Amino acid sequence: MRISMGLEHDSYKYVYGVYHSFAAPFDENKTLSLVCGRNDRAAAQLLLYADEEMLVAVNEEACFYERGPIDIVRVRAEIPGLENGRIRASLIGLVEDDDRQLKSDMILKQPVTHVEKRKAQPIWIEAEVGPGARPGVYYPRIDVYRHRMFEDEEPVRTLTFELKVLDVVLSEPKDYGFFLDLWQHNSNIARKYDAELWSDRHFEILESYVSSLADLGQKAISVVVSEIPWSGQASCYDRIDPANLFEYNIVGVTRLGEDEWEYDFGALNRYVELCMRYGIKEEISVFGLLNIWVLEDAGYGGVIQDHGDAVRIRYYDAASRTYKYMKEKKQLARYVAALERNFVERGWIDKVRIIADEPADLALFRARLASLREMAPSFAYKVAISHAEFMQEEGLLDHVPYLYCVAGEYDMIASRMRDKPGRTLFYVACELPYPNTFITSPLLECRLLPWLAFHFGLDGFLRWNYTVWPNDPLKKISYHHPFFPAGDTNFVYPGRDGEPILTLRYKQLQKGIRDFELMQAYLRRGGDKAKLERSLRRVFRWADVTDLHQDSRKKREELYSLDPQDYESVMGELLAELAGGLPA
Repeated sequence: MRISMGLEHDSYKYVYGVYHSFAAPFDENKTLSLVCGRNDRAAAQLLLYADEEMLVAVNEEACFYERGPIDIVRVRAEIPGLENGRIRASLIGLVEDDDRQLKSDMILKQPVTHVEKRKAQPIWIEAEVGPGARPGVYYPRIDVYRHRMFEDEEPVRTLTFELKVLDVVLSEPKDYGFFLDLWQHNSNIARKYDAELWSDRHFEILESYVSSLADLGQKAISVVVSEIPWSGQASCYDRIDPANLFEYNIVGVTRLGEDEWEYDFGALNRYVELCMRYGIKEEISVFGLLNIWVLEDAGYGGVIQDHGDAVRIRYYDAASRTYKYMKEKKQLARYVAALERNFVERGWIDKVRIIADEPADLALFRARLASLREMAPSFAYKVAISHAEFMQEEGLLDHVPYLYCVAGEYDMIASRMRDKPGRTLFYVACELPYPNTFITSPLLECRLLPWLAFHFGLDGFLRWNYTVWPNDPLKKISYHHPFFPAGDTNFVYPGRDGEPILTLRYKQLQKGIRDFELMQAYLRRGGDKAKLERSLRRVFRWADVTDLHQDSRKKREELYSLDPQDYESVMGELLAELAGGLPA
């Protein structure tokens, strides 16, 4: 059996689908040269292909194929001479996209996989370079062996690439300036592991997800303080394959008597403290008090008749020993005031942002905002918007315009950013074909997003979708298409070991945030801003910012580069200048 193998960039996406020729889908002789700093990482992909089926392994374990004798191919990686760092190989798993084709996405934890004949197996090769690593040029070594049954392993081929480690030390993710806000849907995590909501087991699992967010430089803590504020993301309208996407209140509410209430903030405070231990401590995003999503025809309407928003607060009624929902605004006001008081007493009130997700009616939004301000005067507000007019509203501290909004109304947004305190992020969502983070999206688009934030002078990026999984995401991530393109709902998958399975999209976003940090460091140290902007034009192809709006009908190739070498050349030059000693 002849095995073909070759190296590819970390943004390579293998597609196994409707047109699949009988040849290796890569160049066996491709060479790579990567550049990174210290306390940094660099990655490539190894592709294996054979005309016969095989087992592929990436560790030292013995393995056999349950159907009988078969060639076993083993991959190991090392970096000779690198004393402060490591390199590891992980199998890449394919997932089914909306077009029924299989595409690279998961970075698997299992060490062995069966590969059918004439199908490539991508392998993630990632080097982590420690802060104490010696600058220099290294040549990571990737050894490929094979054997069958009880035969001795034989070397097949050794591949290598160039890795330049420059004398630039990156910050720890917790110290990043980039403001990353990936919303956490913790009820969904509990469901996938059959864990009781807010139990010790749930928090044990949550810790690994919080850790994975911290590794990205996440800044915001998401807490939901009412019942199902997104009304299940309209899953009830899916008549074929609906999914449970409901998020539930992290606060326990008990009615002891007519005007006597008890509020249990234990789980809320525990989750905030957990995130803060991992360095996620800039913001506490509070969902469920403002601009609740309503689906009246499906029954997801308001409960409190004298309040103009559909806030739903479930409580335990001690007298009847039953659960009920608050029906009066005064009950809600008491609850909101208690919530505010808890944040004040904990010393967190300055971090709290009450979140409004995509309000459409400005007059209605003003009325809801005014009502909530009466209940809790010290709360600050943050709003995800698709119209820049919301940035003119007084009292909203932070704004998150949609990318189309940034493209179509940039002058107004830039003007408001100069005139107001607070942060301005941007977001992308399901109806934006590109750039985006779908399974079908070129992986470089995940890396591009922080570059866009840098170019537009924005503080960071928001996405709603870290773990909003459909019912069985390990078997089928495609859900509710075309409303949610596959991958719109997640950046990671629920691993069977209670920890997240990372993805190539996660890794590219991580790399883009690292790029943002290096760009900012370059400017802080006196780098030439005009020169950097000229360099960025290798990646940015649009003639005018409005070209990024969907009305321009520009193809993605007309808007930005899809060649990884363009990104690498920009960052390689920037790292070299930083290592060369820019003026302080």
